[in-house]
Amino acid sequence: MNEEKQVSRKKALILVICIGVLAFIAGSYFSDDTYIAGTDSQENCNVLALSANGYLSTYIPERTTDDWSDVSSSEYITDGILSAQDDQEIKAVLLSVDSHGGNGIAGEEIANALKRLDKPSVSVIRTIGASAAYWAATGVDKIYASKISDVGSIAITASYLDETNKITKEGYEYTELSSGKYKDLGDTGRPLTAEERSIVLSDLRKAHEVFVQAVATNRNLEIGEVEKLANGLTYVGIDALGYGLIDEIGDIATATKYLEEQIGEKVELCWY
Repeated sequence: MNEEKQVSRKKALILVICIGVLAFIAGSYFSDDTYIAGTDSQENCNVLALSANGYLSTYIPERTTDDWSDVSSSEYITDGILSAQDDQEIKAVLLSVDSHGGNGIAGEEIANALKRLDKPSVSVIRTIGASAAYWAATGVDKIYASKISDVGSIAITASYLDETNKITKEGYEYTELSSGKYKDLGDTGRPLTAEERSIVLSDLRKAHEVFVQAVATNRNLEIGEVEKLANGLTYVGIDALGYGLIDEIGDIATATKYLEEQIGEKVELCWY
């Protein structure tokens, strides 16, 4: 009996060791989460695919009580672009866009990072690539969109709800306590003065000009042409093509075929 117990214990010990070894191997294999899905193995990956979906922000808080499930950050996307630049196995970058926009700085950061990349790059605008998301898309070599994608919305907004009437109806009174004349500018508890409205609109026009200049430069268009389009409207893909806001009608498969021509090999996408 003792011998049988010893044999059983040895078998159990061997089994535990084998399970531990397998777990270690599996952990090592999946521990690098830089590239997600797309290919049979990371070794076959030669084109890094990035997504700019939902609201564009410069960053996503690590802890928040708000819903940030449909947010993309320029911090994350530009990190992916930098990793593609440094990785010799990555030959090109594809940016998939499906976003109404968001923070203008986020769009600018993504566009600039793509412009600095010395490898082929493409953007594919799916349902919509508007405002800051369109700005981000302009940083690539070539932009694709569907005939019915919404493209553009080149403009800046800072609109908000004035809650003064609601506050009055509920019996509240706004009390201003600020050490600077304009410190509470934009507070929803009181209306803007004529002077404050003029200040905000002046800043918006300056940001608008930067946006227009960026699109003109990135898309190789005349400033005047972009200014005519910079009215906040989006244009369906077929019209966006005619205006020079995109390069071709197509999807991810179309963009992939173009990249294959650029890098001279079959494309294996890996999603960052």
